[in-house]
Amino acid sequence: MQYDVLVVGGGPAGLAAAIRLKQLSPALSVCVIEKGSEIGAHVLSGAVMDPRALDELVPDWKAKGAPLGVPVSEDRFLFLTQSGSLRTPNFLLPACFKNHGNHVISLGNVTRWLAQQAESAGVEIFAGFAGAEVLYDERGAVRGVATGDMGVSRKGEKTDAFQPGVELLAKYTFFAEGCRGHLGLQLEKKYQLRQGVDPQVYGLGLKELWEVRPGQHRPGLVVHTAGWPLDAATYGGSFLYHFENNLVAVGFVVGLGYTNPYLSPYEEFQRYKTHPAIRGTFEGGKRIAYGARAIAAGGLQSLPKLVFPGGCLIGDDAGFLNASRIKGSHGAIKSGMLAAEAAHAALAAGRAGDELAAYPEAFQKSWLFDELYRARNFKPWMSKGLYTGSVMVGIDQVVFGGKAPWTLRHAHADHETLRKRTESEPIDYPKPDGKLTFDRLTSVSFSNTNHGEDQPVHLTLRDVGVPVGVNLALYDAPEQRYCPAGVYEIVRDNDVPRLQINAQNCVHCKTCDIKDPTQNIVWVVPEGGGGPNYPNM
Repeated sequence: MQYDVLVVGGGPAGLAAAIRLKQLSPALSVCVIEKGSEIGAHVLSGAVMDPRALDELVPDWKAKGAPLGVPVSEDRFLFLTQSGSLRTPNFLLPACFKNHGNHVISLGNVTRWLAQQAESAGVEIFAGFAGAEVLYDERGAVRGVATGDMGVSRKGEKTDAFQPGVELLAKYTFFAEGCRGHLGLQLEKKYQLRQGVDPQVYGLGLKELWEVRPGQHRPGLVVHTAGWPLDAATYGGSFLYHFENNLVAVGFVVGLGYTNPYLSPYEEFQRYKTHPAIRGTFEGGKRIAYGARAIAAGGLQSLPKLVFPGGCLIGDDAGFLNASRIKGSHGAIKSGMLAAEAAHAALAAGRAGDELAAYPEAFQKSWLFDELYRARNFKPWMSKGLYTGSVMVGIDQVVFGGKAPWTLRHAHADHETLRKRTESEPIDYPKPDGKLTFDRLTSVSFSNTNHGEDQPVHLTLRDVGVPVGVNLALYDAPEQRYCPAGVYEIVRDNDVPRLQINAQNCVHCKTCDIKDPTQNIVWVVPEGGGGPNYPNM
């Protein structure tokens, strides 16, 4: 199947790119493929949305019914101790923590709405098809992707349900797979896109959606916290967003550069909900959904080269998240628009399969670059600890307006930071009560995750001896704790340990691919349509 432009990934970036292409030239053939069972099935974010990019993409989005129904009404920022909290006065908050003019949303629902706009413009969208392989021409340029085969057994044999993958070819291919994209990583290595830039650094975001008692609901209230339950040396914090119909989104982000192998981001999230300043919101309420997703938080210093022969990286496949604002959807949409405009100009000039140099050039001149430049020191400062980081971020943002005459660097990749188990203190996490806090497998059931039982395991090992010989021996198998879905467990057969991979639980968060200390775990795409099916997330 041949197109002018192929987009791999049906999130905000990919759909924005497709819409913009059709706005510029309705005659262009544009295709979007999405590995989730439907558009929005794998989309998970806080989310408070800055509508700036959407204003540019679809200026009449209100008239067209975009689901941005709850404007932010109040900002609160709390520093938590184990038993108390201290609210920062709003006049002391840096601008990055202020949300006037923004909206509390379900990004999944906004993405579904964007898909409707794209289809009405003539974009072809195929959900349930995973981009499994990059296709190259004889010059080494990207010429498209192949989708994964369907109906292959765990032994690698074709079943009665076998359907071969499809080659989707295009003059330009946009990769919009989200954070730690499987194909994006391959492209970074093939074209050396990360040469001369800092390593990407990540966070793991965990989220629950609750229906709370009417008396606890404050439409438009946005609460962020730092501090407990994490220690002062560990980067992280929480969000608590009130939107319509008594719904509250609550989540916790842990920077994946943490050092203690006994830390469990999932358990820290559950513990956070028990804080006296937090638990009252949820007591008597009902949990509706759960999910988790890694986020690329390195910012400007960690952006790879965006273009290569025949294609480009957009959205979180490149890493346009603004960690200081805890926002990425507006950056994803803007990046998709910039790439679309560059591809349209190239196609109009009769070009194909070359580098879209106009895309990074336009980014350098955009408001998105300026925003990320002002935020560039936030994550490096906060990685130095809560107290030092908070003071220095205040100086950086309030005194210098984000334009301090220095740029801090990210020195290490997240998989390089774990201490040995002999150098670390185990953490005693309380048992879940089943009302406010929950065990991992119960939570996974609230993500509506499903994979075919007999398909090949998509969590692969470079060396089967490493999980026990290295990870268990040196780090007490941290994959048992950093995975938020209970995929990895050490089991003992006649007292002989082995790693068991429960791939059917995987919510596609990519944490294992990021945090595994030996980089022995490699996440590859499962059969299309598998994974979580998030409602309203």
